[in-house]
Amino acid sequence: MNDKSPEGTQPLTNSVIADEQPTIIQSEPEDTGRRLDAVLAAHIDDFSRNRLQALIRAGQVQVGQRTVLEPKYRVCAGDTITLIVPEPEAAEPQPEDIPLNIVYEDDDLIVIDKPAGLVVHPGAGNTTGTLVNALIHHCGTSLSGIGGVKRPGIVHRIDKDTTGLLVVAKNDMAHQGLAAQFADHGRTGPLERAYKALVWGAPVAAKGTVDANLARSTANRQKISVLKTGGRHAITHWQVQERFGPQDEAPVASLIECRLETGRTHQIRVHMSHIGNPLIGDMDYGSGFRTKYNKFQEPLKSQLSEFRRQALHAGLLAFAHPRTQEFMKFESELPADFAGILQSLRKI
Repeated sequence: MNDKSPEGTQPLTNSVIADEQPTIIQSEPEDTGRRLDAVLAAHIDDFSRNRLQALIRAGQVQVGQRTVLEPKYRVCAGDTITLIVPEPEAAEPQPEDIPLNIVYEDDDLIVIDKPAGLVVHPGAGNTTGTLVNALIHHCGTSLSGIGGVKRPGIVHRIDKDTTGLLVVAKNDMAHQGLAAQFADHGRTGPLERAYKALVWGAPVAAKGTVDANLARSTANRQKISVLKTGGRHAITHWQVQERFGPQDEAPVASLIECRLETGRTHQIRVHMSHIGNPLIGDMDYGSGFRTKYNKFQEPLKSQLSEFRRQALHAGLLAFAHPRTQEFMKFESELPADFAGILQSLRKI
């Protein structure tokens, strides 16, 4: 490799890159037409090809002035490739003083009513400001080691922009007891979970079941797709509670209760979209329905335009207390923005 760096770059070294200083390489004639990840692997000794692919997908690599997100991008001779490796994340989440809406708490567990926008546990792009950070601050060392370093005490989760109830274990006994109930999904045990979903249109039937396998989309890894074969088995039971719209016309929206027989990522959102009734506000699985906003009068038009998340609320949670076996049932009111849209829909 040529040791001379082009103007404005720095020479590549073989030392381990552990900070956010950019590493810049200049592609050579033999790199022409090769995949970006292969070229990086050939010039950098410190990272595996899988690690380099992950860095590319995370937006940490530029070719010229452009960020490239595809490892299979074909390199040209003379391309300036810039790699930035973020600093290593802390091994354990740190306590943060984040307010919690605590519905119930004892020595074994805590039930939280989660607001929209709060991520449940740390992950890519969300290393701080999560429910786990708040729980560590609130509960102290009692959560240590329960459920894994990054997910202490977490038995189940709901999406960042979904609101409502979830229970967290405060010791190993509670974690094991609750985890067993959630694994059963209420098929034979006492667990109950019900969601309120505000969807576009309305199914023809009053109730039904979606039985459709789910897997990560091959086109967009942030999304989930329905598969005819393969993937993970997923079942959602739904029931229409209200339909909205002028009499003698097709409903413009409906309020649906959903109960899960499985617990897959984005399950309700994908299943409702699959049957033609995506959730209001869901930009991942119902973005094409945003044009409907302009058909409504105020204040509904503005309420819908400002509602930038899926209309999904975990309103019911019931389980057997893992120590006493007492049946415990909790219900949560709809958040104000969700309830406001519902109220306006009832006036159409």
